[in-house]
Amino acid sequence: MNIPANLKYTKTHEWVKDLGNGLYEIGLSDYAQNELGDIVFVNLPQAGDQIKAGEPFADLESVKAVSDLISPMNGTVKETNEALASAPDSVNKAPYESWFIRAEGTLSAGGLLSPEDYEKTFNK
Repeated sequence: MNIPANLKYTKTHEWVKDLGNGLYEIGLSDYAQNELGDIVFVNLPQAGDQIKAGEPFADLESVKAVSDLISPMNGTVKETNEALASAPDSVNKAPYESWFIRAEGTLSAGGLLSPEDYEKTFNK
């Protein structure tokens, strides 16, 4: 399982990359994409949408299930990765390059795991 050290993780398998100045990139972990199987559809929010920590901000459909992506932060969607609409399988091929949204706001206090803690929790 690939767990980049420069990211933080949620218990619901989203990864978070700090882009600076209160801007964050959010995607789906390698572990989650592997468990879901082939991703065939991604439903993203729109720029300007509000997101709230602990609540769904997007969903994706795989060959196994439809799954919500849970926000690790309160804030505003600044940008969505429109490339996922035509190539949702890129999440399977390159999960840490295939971000879903870039959002501005505040991360949920205590809601993120370090790479080491994420690996201990889910790499059994």
